[in-house]
Amino acid sequence: MPKDGGIGASSKRREDARFLTGTGNYTDDINLHGQAYVHFLRSDVAHGKINGIDTSGAEAMPGVIRIFTGKDFESAGSIPCGWQVTDRFGEPMKEPRHPILAEGKVRHVGDPIAAIVAETREQARDAAEAIELDIEDLPAVIDMKAALEDGSTKVHDDLSDNLCFDWGFVEENKQAVDDAIKSAAHVTTLELINNRLVPNAMEPRVAVGDFNRGTGEHTLYTTSQNPHVIRLLMGAFVLNIPEHKLRVVAPDVGGGFGSKIYHYAEEAFCTYAARELNRPVKWTCSRSEAFLSDAQARDHVTKIELALDADNNFTAVRTETYANMGAYLSTFAPSIPTWLHGTLMAGNYKTPLIYVNVKAVFTNTVPVDAYRGAGRPEATYQLERVIDKAARELGLDPIALRRQNFVTEFPYATPVAVEYDSGDFHRLMDKLESRADFDGFAARRAASEKNGKLRGLGINCFIEACGIAPSHLVGQLGARAGLYESATVRVNATGGITVMTGSHSHGQGHETVFPQVVADMIGIDESMIEIEHGDTANTPMGMGTYGSRSIAVGGSAMVRATEKIINKAKKIAAHLMEASEADIELKDGQFSVAGTDKSVAWGDVTLAAYVPHNYPLEEIEPGLEETAFYDPNNFTYPAGAYACEVEVDPDTGKVTIERFTTADDFGNVINPMIVDGQVHGGLTQGIGQALLENCSYDADGQLLSASYMDYAMPRADDVPFFSVDHSNGTACTHNPLGVKGCGEAGAIGSSPTVVNAVVDALQSGGIKLDHVDMPVTPGRVWQAIQSAK
Repeated sequence: MPKDGGIGASSKRREDARFLTGTGNYTDDINLHGQAYVHFLRSDVAHGKINGIDTSGAEAMPGVIRIFTGKDFESAGSIPCGWQVTDRFGEPMKEPRHPILAEGKVRHVGDPIAAIVAETREQARDAAEAIELDIEDLPAVIDMKAALEDGSTKVHDDLSDNLCFDWGFVEENKQAVDDAIKSAAHVTTLELINNRLVPNAMEPRVAVGDFNRGTGEHTLYTTSQNPHVIRLLMGAFVLNIPEHKLRVVAPDVGGGFGSKIYHYAEEAFCTYAARELNRPVKWTCSRSEAFLSDAQARDHVTKIELALDADNNFTAVRTETYANMGAYLSTFAPSIPTWLHGTLMAGNYKTPLIYVNVKAVFTNTVPVDAYRGAGRPEATYQLERVIDKAARELGLDPIALRRQNFVTEFPYATPVAVEYDSGDFHRLMDKLESRADFDGFAARRAASEKNGKLRGLGINCFIEACGIAPSHLVGQLGARAGLYESATVRVNATGGITVMTGSHSHGQGHETVFPQVVADMIGIDESMIEIEHGDTANTPMGMGTYGSRSIAVGGSAMVRATEKIINKAKKIAAHLMEASEADIELKDGQFSVAGTDKSVAWGDVTLAAYVPHNYPLEEIEPGLEETAFYDPNNFTYPAGAYACEVEVDPDTGKVTIERFTTADDFGNVINPMIVDGQVHGGLTQGIGQALLENCSYDADGQLLSASYMDYAMPRADDVPFFSVDHSNGTACTHNPLGVKGCGEAGAIGSSPTVVNAVVDALQSGGIKLDHVDMPVTPGRVWQAIQSAK
């Protein structure tokens, strides 16, 4: 069959057919015979001692099956953290117990206290209101610096204080960095906040636990980005279930952005309760509940210093950051402000000396973990804002200052332990300048001024490390799991292919893109290839989807497995054509003998694999199925140059984004249309953080932004039509596809670009200020204008 599409084609997303027609299969669509429903009674205080829980009245209410409290889980394990950080003094981080249901204390609003299982959701919810709680209010610690300074109030009584770890990187550079800053010709200092976010995926979390008493097998259906990791963490560390007796299924998942990576208490509870009650147990999270239970994001307070010599070369960077962990350590929380943030503080620049200090702090708030970009947006925001400020202080063109300090030779070993294998930052900036029409900006600014508006231009350059790897390295840095990926390629007798992968799709388009890779290698139509993922019972062990790793790591595993398939198929073809295996070529789905007109079709060879009449079985066993695991040698390093133009209304403070242009390096691009969509989504989320979104707690730990009434999500009219480009990619040198991740780039590069543009607009209007913290809301901008006046 002739090839259609393949690598480089904008094949339409095949999964959209079921999503757009309402035939997708999400976890909430799964309803098992005889299932019960669970409702979690959650704390309405941020910090308190549990003196008593009286469930007697609730237990007598109609439909109630059983009520569970923390006492039922005293023998269960703690919900595990998947990454251990060692502090600057060589001590491991503090790792307090994270119970399934609160034990002795509640530590944030939303902390689950009791779980009511009933015949219906409504009955479970009604019974929760009848539970009588005796909780002694304790002072809450919300502000990170106060949490460290006030030793009398501790989130965890068994810890000495609220400091999780004090991390320094690279510690050996600290004195040299201090000396370089002291002797610098110019030092720019900036203090900023990376505001806390609530992820808000389209589909809230759901968990359905089931248990087969006849076989002793547990099944969990859940909204997860990595079902194999959930099975490992929950089975081995929380509920003590052997992996071969635990199946985790993640069907269609409606977005995640990081918030569905982690193992949550609700998953463990539903799995446990199904066994205890001998019937399925289902939990569906409400949107308001998600604000209190899903891991939140960002929440850094930072001071950054950039040192330059007399020729305006960057000589040193020093940062000090307070990173909020929330009340407990979520699965990958310690790695976000450390290894995924500190290692990116070099940015696109050849700064010789860098030192990053991070103090991770426990507070009485919802736990914080990875969210689209995960540490990379925080690093980029710090660096690109301070560079912009330095350019203004020195009276320099911000683009020229960046260009002067760009890394130009690759591979390039940064002073923060990563090695960029490829890139061309000048070419990206050239592309941006040509596409963004900088020459016409003065006229556009003048037109805005005639309308009483201030127009600003912001630019930003970034690089990210994604496709997280390799396992042996990250293991030394504290990862408690491997970071490889897997694929099994099963060829059917008639030539169709099923690819089973440990990667999981929750919006990335895997079912479209992965077949393009395999189809291109063999030369067959993409429609002959199906992708299976999300079920630990029929996919090889894999690490899931996050950190822009799907195509770079998961796709590479498919390449390796497909190479094995092709090599075996060539042996069969050689026997069929009575030729030497070394002379067999595969092109457009046809095996041929080099230099001859002999050929045999793909389907004929695959049939022969399962009907082995034409080759000796002692040389080639029947069948055509191969598995490969791929553990990358290095991260991939996408990079970009972004430009944003905004208008600011000085009377109201309202910011409107008028233009947004990107130039990205994603290496080789498999499906340009899907890459465009990934960039559009990331840009919108970054703009949301820059202008709108802010998760806010009061001094008592009450969440003030607990619904869409108070938490402003970006809408269609908050963003412009984006102009995106990824035509200037430099191939990754260490994976077989030459690809780099694309899913997080927009979220990494957009926020500082927007804030740079807002500051430029205000300064163009004679308003002297160096910085406005995100979100740059109308009220915040208006207040800055009044203060400057």
